[in-house]
Amino acid sequence: MPKLKTKGSAKKRFKLTASGRLKRRRANHSHILTKKSAKRKRRLRTATTLGATDEPRIKRLLHG
Repeated sequence: MPKLKTKGSAKKRFKLTASGRLKRRRANHSHILTKKSAKRKRRLRTATTLGATDEPRIKRLLHG
């Protein structure tokens, strides 16, 4: 059987941490930023980990 390809969309959006968790970017930080408070925009800048329920699904996309 041939090797399975990694999904490009997942490869661009998620990064694996040293402990095996998945790091993701927060939504709502790309446009229409004028109406959002500075505190909210600052919080959106930071990356966060993916929820435990979604993790197996995304790992499957990354590892083919």
